[in-house]
Amino acid sequence: MTGRPMSRRGLLEAALLAGPAAALAGCAGDTGSQWRLRLATGAPGGPYNAFGKALAAQAARTAPRLHLTPLTTSASVDNLHRLGDGSADLALAMADAAEDAVRGRAPFSHPAAVTALARVYVNYTHLVVPAHGPVRSVRDLAGRSVATGAAGSGGQVLAGRLLRMSGLTGRRAVRQRQLGLAASVQALRTGKVDALVWAGGVPTPALTTLARELPLRFLPLDEQAAALRDTYGPAYTAVTLPAGVYGLTEPVGTIGVGNYLLARSPVPQQAVRAVLQVVFDRWRVLLREVTAGARLEPRFAVATGDVPLHPGAVAYYRSVYG
Repeated sequence: MTGRPMSRRGLLEAALLAGPAAALAGCAGDTGSQWRLRLATGAPGGPYNAFGKALAAQAARTAPRLHLTPLTTSASVDNLHRLGDGSADLALAMADAAEDAVRGRAPFSHPAAVTALARVYVNYTHLVVPAHGPVRSVRDLAGRSVATGAAGSGGQVLAGRLLRMSGLTGRRAVRQRQLGLAASVQALRTGKVDALVWAGGVPTPALTTLARELPLRFLPLDEQAAALRDTYGPAYTAVTLPAGVYGLTEPVGTIGVGNYLLARSPVPQQAVRAVLQVVFDRWRVLLREVTAGARLEPRFAVATGDVPLHPGAVAYYRSVYG
């Protein structure tokens, strides 16, 4: 990497100053191109995998020049490494993991030249325990077993930070078990873990099903949301699990983290524009797979923090929304 990619604001300003011809530079001659792109998603049954498959299916229906191949992965951190080594062209990742990659912050050893296409939806952090058990706050987890997400996932990174922010280290450390969602749900159901941490859409079907079998308590994380934001930056926001989901009788404050659709810098601008055309034309279908009631709007989509927009994304947003 010879230098940090231009910021989102810089790219937008450059496009505004130079006009449409400059924004589309390098795309001449693409009128007959076919784009075959590998999309790193997540584990089978998870929201990234569902979103990726839905995006590939919608592209096949509506964009005949665009061919997306979803890749099964361990999710965010794994996906960002794949973008870095060139084994994937597009990827989904949580905002905090993507910003860590751009900054070269652990678990990444050096800055990665990844770019954003859009912020597509928000993950809600679920810290779940049996309702009739002894755990009523995060600090009650001291010394207990917690399923913290699959190795290589952004959720596992978030869970580790959440536990550290809560003082659950050293003598008070929890026993972390790196399990994916399905395994985490099964472990909580059978009592092999005392809690699970999951970051995903609302409602998450696996947790809805579990709540019908086992009364659940969702621990409030308002305090931890503020601490994470102060320590790691605005990738972390305060959000609320609404009353009614999972049988909740009142809202529960928790931590929100955006999900980004990302690309390697060399992906052609016209290919990026084609991907975004599908995303914005078919967002109701895509988001239906991962989170209820969400919308995708340009002002939301371009909020990608320290991760710069791909020049093709800049061109797309300018051409469609001015």
